[in-house]
Amino acid sequence: MLITITSFKGGVGKSTSAVHLACYLAEQKSTLLVDGDPNRSVLSWQQRGALPFQVCSMAASPKYVRDYEHIVVDTPARPSIDDLGELAEGCDLLLLPTRPDALSVDAMLQTVQMLEELNCQHFRILLTMTGRTKMTEMSRAALSHLPLLSREIRHYAAYDKASLEGCPVYEVRDDRNAKVAWADYVAVAQELLAHG
Repeated sequence: MLITITSFKGGVGKSTSAVHLACYLAEQKSTLLVDGDPNRSVLSWQQRGALPFQVCSMAASPKYVRDYEHIVVDTPARPSIDDLGELAEGCDLLLLPTRPDALSVDAMLQTVQMLEELNCQHFRILLTMTGRTKMTEMSRAALSHLPLLSREIRHYAAYDKASLEGCPVYEVRDDRNAKVAWADYVAVAQELLAHG
């Protein structure tokens, strides 16, 4: 399976989602994460510690892709309509993370409009950095007519710690929410694979 993760807005948990979905997939079959983001966030994450799957840059990916059953691609934020069309065409599933705030939801609605113009049906929306707030409820309601995952990623500091330590969130020590944070991604990955 090839999963591409993209967003019109930065800071929505795109790289964090790429890392943790790849962690889940790597438990099943060989998995490659291609870091196509100019910030090289996942490559930096990997260099600070160790991740349980292969990570490579977009430029190096042709050497690796043939050897893996699952591939997750982390893309640059704010793709053009042409880039979005190519991303959609080149994957089995396009995952669109968004925060539950007005600017992020507006950017998501623009992305979906472009995908509809491209006749892309194989995308799913993931709410990230959520909490028990009115804004989360309002965002879910605003996106409810779209292919929105029922599971969401709650906001935990454990993700920042994982990035700093260069490990998956389930390996973060001294954080009582680390295992709960991982459980969110397990549930999201299972939902994606069930309906992918």
